[in-house]
Amino acid sequence: MFEKILIANRGEIALRILRACRELGIRTVAVHSTADTEAKYVKLADESVCIGPPASSLSYLNVPAIISAAEVTDAQAIHPGYGFLSENADFAERVERSGFVFIGPRPETIRLMGDKVSAKDAMKAAGVPCVPGSDGALPDDPKEIVRIARAIGYPVIVKAAGGGGGRGMRVVHTEAALINAVTTTQGEALAAFGNPVVYMEKFLENPRHVEIQVLADEHGNAVYLGERDCSMQRRHQKVIEEAPAPGIPRKLIAKIGERCADACRRINYRGAGTFEFLYENDEFYFIEMNTRVQVEHPVTELITGVDIVQAQIRIAAGEKLWFKQNQIEFRGHAIECRINAEDPFRFTPSPGRITNWHTPGGPGVRVDSHVYNGYTVPPHYDSMIGKLISYGDTREQAIRRMRIALSEMAIDGIKTNVPLHQELMLDGRFIEGGTSIHYLEHMLADRNEVKKA
Repeated sequence: MFEKILIANRGEIALRILRACRELGIRTVAVHSTADTEAKYVKLADESVCIGPPASSLSYLNVPAIISAAEVTDAQAIHPGYGFLSENADFAERVERSGFVFIGPRPETIRLMGDKVSAKDAMKAAGVPCVPGSDGALPDDPKEIVRIARAIGYPVIVKAAGGGGGRGMRVVHTEAALINAVTTTQGEALAAFGNPVVYMEKFLENPRHVEIQVLADEHGNAVYLGERDCSMQRRHQKVIEEAPAPGIPRKLIAKIGERCADACRRINYRGAGTFEFLYENDEFYFIEMNTRVQVEHPVTELITGVDIVQAQIRIAAGEKLWFKQNQIEFRGHAIECRINAEDPFRFTPSPGRITNWHTPGGPGVRVDSHVYNGYTVPPHYDSMIGKLISYGDTREQAIRRMRIALSEMAIDGIKTNVPLHQELMLDGRFIEGGTSIHYLEHMLADRNEVKKA
């Protein structure tokens, strides 16, 4: 096991990794920007190193500074968390070339799954179902592009091969708009990701977003830890996640889960990962794989009892998976609400000083957050300041506990999206379960229309 790990991230995930390390008896190094000098995890870490000014490009994305911090503190491994450099194959390669262990997949695996075209090809070869679409990247010939779209059937969606996080995609409903959409997306893809390659898929009208969590070691063992429903989204950004996904037969989950675990073995995957699917009419369609820990990992931890962050560390240290698929028990239901520093209805960021921070407690309530009374939310990073998670024997109990927890949560000095979560926990369609990825957008649009009237 490692003696010292450098945490190359910030916010709640930095604190989450620090806690996992402390439980394993591992010393920690927190790197931070000048904006995060007073952060809780920086104070709790055994050592800390300032790696630059507030701008991410000069700090949390500053690879030489992070590597230097690992060198001067004599760390053995680097945990990238999520976001920032967590899925950057060049960073992973630099880490390992510098003599450290990257706590995540091998660089070549990150590269394979980071390109959406090569990822789909790998999944097709492994027998994982994919959304009907182009056979790889779109050609240059406009006539051939039109032919491909006709074969798929409208509407189609044009996606950047190097995209992610809801960026680099465009829905096309008519042939007249097709070529312009492809050209525009190619230009955006080149500017945003440095890769102009795009591909095309069938656009599913009302799918759910369901993902499968996997763990795999470097000895050829792989398991799946069930599924999560992440369909409650706004602008492709998840708002609420839950496990298990309501209303999906367990035999379908077992079937797709086994295929995901088998795919991990085929591509020699190492560490934690998530296969993301669109689910419609009892069919799963692979869209991408995230080669890192997910924001929503706590709901899976609660229904399986598996500490996913500790598993990442143990696997990176060369350990074999310490359990088999048939030893994993799925119990109860968990729901996660992302708490963001933003206007709950206009969604504008709300950085600033938190004058009062009181978190809920009680049976089945977990809060993952780096925030404290008097903490100043910086304007330079993502607006998420924490995650509120509830657990119950049933989904109904988890919802009731979440309602109570949200009512107890007090955050003053800034605006947060707690009121939106309170509204959703009382929403009839959410309570029923199984909403599509478009539900929240439509709900918010309908409410705005009512206000205008």
